[in-house]
Amino acid sequence: MEHIIQEAILNKASHIFGKEIEPSLIQFQKTKKEFAGDTTLVLFPFLKLAGKSPQEIGNTIGTLLRDELKIITDFSIVGGFLNMVYPENYWLTVLNTINQNERFGMQEPNSKPALMVEYSSPNTNKPLHLGHLRNNFLGYSVAEILKAYGHEVIKTQIINDRGIHICKSMLAWQRFSPLNEKGERETPANTGMKGDKLVGKYYVEFDKRFNEEAKAIMEQWKAGDFSGFSNATVEKYNEFSAALVGKDEKATAAIQDKIKELAKNETTILREAKDMLVRWEGRDPEIYLLWTTMNNWVYEGFNSTYAKMGVDFDRLYYESETFILGKDLVAEGLTKGVFYQKEDTSVWIDLTAEGLDHKLLLRSDGTSVYMTQDVGTAVDRLNDYPNLKGIIYTVGNEQEYHFTVLFHILKKLGYSWAESCFHLSYGMVELPKGMGRMKSREGTVVDADDLMDEIIFAAGEMTAERGHLDGMSEEDKKELYTTIGLGGLKYYLLKVDPKKKLVFNPNESIELNGHTGPFIQYAHARIQSLIGKAGQIESFGDVALEEIEKDIIKQLADYPKAIEDAAINYAPSLVANYTYELVKLFNQFYQNVNINQEADSAKKAMRLTLSKNVAKVIHSSMHCLGISVPNKM
Repeated sequence: MEHIIQEAILNKASHIFGKEIEPSLIQFQKTKKEFAGDTTLVLFPFLKLAGKSPQEIGNTIGTLLRDELKIITDFSIVGGFLNMVYPENYWLTVLNTINQNERFGMQEPNSKPALMVEYSSPNTNKPLHLGHLRNNFLGYSVAEILKAYGHEVIKTQIINDRGIHICKSMLAWQRFSPLNEKGERETPANTGMKGDKLVGKYYVEFDKRFNEEAKAIMEQWKAGDFSGFSNATVEKYNEFSAALVGKDEKATAAIQDKIKELAKNETTILREAKDMLVRWEGRDPEIYLLWTTMNNWVYEGFNSTYAKMGVDFDRLYYESETFILGKDLVAEGLTKGVFYQKEDTSVWIDLTAEGLDHKLLLRSDGTSVYMTQDVGTAVDRLNDYPNLKGIIYTVGNEQEYHFTVLFHILKKLGYSWAESCFHLSYGMVELPKGMGRMKSREGTVVDADDLMDEIIFAAGEMTAERGHLDGMSEEDKKELYTTIGLGGLKYYLLKVDPKKKLVFNPNESIELNGHTGPFIQYAHARIQSLIGKAGQIESFGDVALEEIEKDIIKQLADYPKAIEDAAINYAPSLVANYTYELVKLFNQFYQNVNINQEADSAKKAMRLTLSKNVAKVIHSSMHCLGISVPNKM
């Protein structure tokens, strides 16, 4: 309708304004709830053009549209805004149009440029945690929304399967894993432990031994024993010790941290891990076999967790492969003068002209850093998918500087497509205080598997208490509990702007009332029950619409715009909140208007059609968020 009004104003511009006008001057917005109207025309852009008051301009346009062209039935002018009322049959036409389109709100598949969305991208030295849940749900949802908007989408992750952190787990398992009666070290097969958790156990064990050794070194230094340490290390320790004199508590703590870091760098265990990394990059057969074996344990564990999360990937990349291309690109950039080499042979880039600093690309021992492999990964992806128009990196906000540097490096290497790369940054997510029982054994992170299991269990208890599960098998009940629990979890993490830090309350997430996933899921189940009882839905002609019915149709009609806005802004929260508003309107309608009990068959048919399409949009929008909706609840 807004397009029709725009065309009418453009065609009559000479009559209204005395001259032709640009279409960009015609601006619409939603009519405020306190005023009557279906859309609002902003009058301010016309004032200077016409040399008249808002009242005069609004009255001229409104009268033309109502009396001469019969496009609207009424209008009012409030300040600089023209509120217009559409004919009632217009909204019935809109409802019928929505009803006839099973893919309402969706654009034609692959009608827009190809985009790649990266998410998850874990390290293979520990299991997935609460932060990974937000990451996966956000990245997967953005990918699904972009697909709904018509983009070709490649869902991917880069698996951090190499580096010093991996070597720490490997070394700890090699040195500290106990032997069983068969002389075997611990494996997922002989312990029954998920592979990612077993490897994570030895990463923690490394850290424990590492800190113990560093503490012993510090005590040795404190006692004045520096035997076995270089003069440079001793000088540095003495320098830090002298600096402690007369310092306040904060400054003392900072210097103590420096001493601790100095001691950590002198530990045998860290030296052995660094040596293992060098041997790995040199393809030492023993180290490579150990690395392959332990990573495969982790992948099996990750795949189990991803299946429970309900996320998937079209293509996997591995840092163990892309870092090689990254090193080649660094060598090429060094030749071209993009990078420079220090006396210790480490390679850097100077980004001070861009308001940044100097960034390391290769260490002095020739090993790569994260930036090296990220450069290699980006180029590898564009080589694999030359039609890509952009890459969206779903990574926490602590890496904002890293991606700013990465995109600058890619541009300096001559890759113009770096302009289309985007860092989808998100804030930290935590549990409320006092919910420590969901923490991992180490007490430092919230394990993703444990949290999902806990929420599914809680959803089961809540649902069982409410009843309404008659006739459902135990298997069906289990599936329902999973649908409700994970739906609540995902919705809670997606309904807020990703940039905001989030305190995730598991109990609130599965509440049936309020701004929650189960609140929306229940509306879908309620509509399915309603339609199931009604049977065949008949067609309907002109019927008078209640205001709440018009409001629901208007909200339904906004669905394509909600998808568009969410896709352009990479913001699943826009879809989540759109759907919540739709469900609130439907619940108000359901509680106050007869549907199956309506005596007028045309009204009944219209209301059932309206309900069916609310359910259709709920199903579609929740699919975009990676959330399932049950038919019974």
